[in-house]
This record gives sequence, structure tokens and C-alpha cells, in this order.
Amino acid sequence: MNPETYKPKHFKWSYENGIATIALDRPERKNPLSFESYAELRDTFRDLVYVKDVKAVIFAPNGGNFSSGGDVHDIIGPLVKMDMTELLDFTRMTGDLVKAIRACPQPIIAAVEGISVGAGAIIPMAADLRIGTPDCKTAFLFNKVGLAGCDMGACAILPRIIGQGRASELLFLGRSMSGEEGHAWGYFNSLASADDLMNVTIKMATKISSGPTFANGITKNQLNHEWNMGLDAAIEAEAQAQAICMQTKDFERAYHAFVNKEKPEFEGD
Repeated sequence: MNPETYKPKHFKWSYENGIATIALDRPERKNPLSFESYAELRDTFRDLVYVKDVKAVIFAPNGGNFSSGGDVHDIIGPLVKMDMTELLDFTRMTGDLVKAIRACPQPIIAAVEGISVGAGAIIPMAADLRIGTPDCKTAFLFNKVGLAGCDMGACAILPRIIGQGRASELLFLGRSMSGEEGHAWGYFNSLASADDLMNVTIKMATKISSGPTFANGITKNQLNHEWNMGLDAAIEAEAQAQAICMQTKDFERAYHAFVNKEKPEFEGD
């Protein structure tokens, strides 16, 4: 993948100064997901593992909304006609999108405006950082359509962000969480006005992309894997990870910059 020439078919993509920006592109319907956009997003995040020029990713809103989730006509309708094998293929494919987002070494920032519901709430949940607007609405509304709240990793990831009790409330009731409530609960890292949302997000992405990007990827990897480790295993894994980072040129650059009372300029190697 060349980030400067990449042209996905089912969502918007832009790239500048080490930052890739993704946005679903059906604003007239609040940016629903389709079978095709699920798959292309999954493949894109898998490919980003090997694209070192991309140092941070922004998943942005479009037309005042983040995403209304799975398209009622393009996805929900066909699903009710599928057999169990076909349904399992679909649910595994959507889960693979979350796996790809988490396995992608670049930090991912979700900028959430307007509606972020269903699978359209899962994508920000799976991101590393979230910035919302005060009046945005996030809802894991699977039970509203007769489904369990355990969709695309929600029962694993959401409690780790906001706690078991709060996650249970959102997943059992399917109710909306406002931006202000989400910020108070720790779901959103910060809030910004709709007019300033992208400026704030780009500022954060720029700060991340100017950091030691190899080390940032190691941090994300450890955040993923240490979910399932005991303390002793986690400390040993971090010892090994940090020893790897100490062999990078960025670590050496930081040392010399500190000695010379300068700001380090990281290059990701």
C-alpha cells in the first residue's frame, strides 16, 4: 500500500504528514457500513501493519455523524435470510475488523461526532483514543434489534474502558451515552466542539506521529497482549519489549538530545 496513492472503493482516505485519515462516505444516511466497507476496512488495517510512512490514523466523522452501524437494507435485510454457516462467516468477518484495528501498530484516534451506534460504536471502541463532541450519541444498541450485546468484542473491550457495571448498563439497555457522560466515564479522552473536533484530533495525531513510532507500536502490542497475562508474565514481557526499544536509533537520538538540551527528532527506527 502506498498511502499517497491509495484509493479505497468504499470509504474516504487521505494522507498527509504521516497521518492517514479514514471516514465512511455515505453522509446522507449517517454513514452506514456495508458488507464491502467492512471487508475493505479490515484489509486496509491489516495492510497498515507494513506501511511505516503512516505513523497515526484518524477515523473521522463525515457530514456531522460518525456511523449509524450496519446498513438496514444492505446488511440487516440479507442477514435474516442467511443460514447459520453464512451468518457465522459474517460475524467472524466483522470481528476480524476489530482484530485488524487492534493489531495495527499505529495508534488510532476516533473523532466522534453525531451518531455512533451499533457497529458504528464498535469502531471507536476498538480505537486507541477517542475524542467526542459533548452532544454526540454512542449506543451499543444490539439488543434493540433482538441481538446480544456481545458483538465484535464489545463484552471484552468496553468493560476495560469504562468498567463492568457501566458496560453492562449500555449493553443490556442499548441506550445512548452522551459525549459528556462518555467523557466522565473515561470512554472519551477529551471533548471538543463540532467545529474544533478535527483540529483537536489532528493536533493529537501530530503529536503521536512525531514521537518514537516503533516504540509506540510496541506499546500498543503490549496493551493488547497483557490483557491475558498475570503480573509476572507482564513484567517479563515488558522487560523484553523495552530491551528491544533500547536497541533503536530513536532511543539513542533521545539520549543525545537530552544531553545537548534539545528536543529529540524521532524517525521510527
